[in-house]
Amino acid sequence: MSPLLRVAVPNKGSLHTKAVAMLHAAGYQQRTDSKELVITDETNGIEFFYLRPRDITTYVGSGQLDMGITGRDLLSDSAAPAEEVLALGFARSTFRFAGHSETARSVHDLEGKTIATSFPTVVAKHLTDHGVEAAGIVRLDGAVETALRLGVADVIADVVETGATLAHLGLEVIGEPIMSSEAVIVQGTPEVGSDVSRRFLRRLDGVLTARDYVLLDYDIEVANLDQAVAISSGKEGPTISPLHREGWSAVRVMVPTAKTHTIMDQLEQAGARAILVTKIQACRV
Repeated sequence: MSPLLRVAVPNKGSLHTKAVAMLHAAGYQQRTDSKELVITDETNGIEFFYLRPRDITTYVGSGQLDMGITGRDLLSDSAAPAEEVLALGFARSTFRFAGHSETARSVHDLEGKTIATSFPTVVAKHLTDHGVEAAGIVRLDGAVETALRLGVADVIADVVETGATLAHLGLEVIGEPIMSSEAVIVQGTPEVGSDVSRRFLRRLDGVLTARDYVLLDYDIEVANLDQAVAISSGKEGPTISPLHREGWSAVRVMVPTAKTHTIMDQLEQAGARAILVTKIQACRV
């Protein structure tokens, strides 16, 4: 029997919730009790380990686990010998410097400043890349904004979503974003090369595609077919079948979810009828 693929999953928080939903959509079993630390999906040849998101790259990079789901920011900050192999499109965030308006306007104004952050490796690399030498980097595990109130640091570096929290605290973003993050699949180096690992990535990629596309069906007169196909060319091209009604064709095509209604409007103007949209649960393309 082939060894099981060992995959790390975030054990809590928004990363956990959305990662589990994606794994379910890809056909994998997941734990039913939050106290379970490990489950085995014998059918698919995978063992899932539920770990703190920050620890996942360490286990994957050391070779104890084959793959894991974590944040790109956590991967970068860990400096572990692991690499991103697939972006998953959720838990998106932007990492930025912030402080009081008079403190700094750009990254170059941070020369000689003390910076508080939960991501010291990411911050240190960013400063080095810009030729800036800070007075010090203070690592904090959370609520880094308090560091400014208590005088522990001059500036913070943290995840910024809308900026509303910063504004409430009387803070402003400084300079350009340090990095953009989202949930990613990481694997160790050298890469895992089994059929199970390739199937795992293909399934997740299929879920991503399914979320970005819908299936569009419509009927069109043959005389207007070329115009309709130009409007809805699809991901791999449409499937066209003759209808029993002479001079008409049935078209089935994958179209981007975000453009669905615009495409439907244009098809209707081109003479399409019986336009139907179907959500795609999973796919392989």
